[in-house]
Amino acid sequence: MVAQTVDVKKEYLNSSDSIVKKNNPKADAIIAYAKTFLGVPYRYGGSTPSGFDCSGFINYIFGNFGFSLVRSSFGLADLGETIALSNIQPGDLLFFKGSNINSSTVGHVALVVEVAPNTLKFIHSANGGVRIENFVTSKYYIQRYIKAKRLDYGGN
Repeated sequence: MVAQTVDVKKEYLNSSDSIVKKNNPKADAIIAYAKTFLGVPYRYGGSTPSGFDCSGFINYIFGNFGFSLVRSSFGLADLGETIALSNIQPGDLLFFKGSNINSSTVGHVALVVEVAPNTLKFIHSANGGVRIENFVTSKYYIQRYIKAKRLDYGGN
């Protein structure tokens, strides 16, 4: 597991040295809206501002912009285009194993909010509520990373 952690971090860091990705305007609006829910508590099965689980949060945010998505993180992982971490952009989704590190299935989803040198920030709902974390400095999420996906926002 340590080798995967090092490889995932290296893949991102090697690609991010001088790249600051431009956001899609719709992705910017989605990200800004998602940030208004910082601090909302985590609630298993939650899909409203009184409490969210990870996929409930993503569904609620995207639903406000006319997206009709599947409800589970596992199902969300089948949508969109799979992309390499080296091509990650704000608005993309990150998928992780859940709390079981030995699992090989998706159990958690997050929304990328910032991509800059040595920084890959995402917003998500997890224990502790809706918050923003830096993927690059999070051992917990690096070792659980499975894949990244890009949804079609239309236009650019």
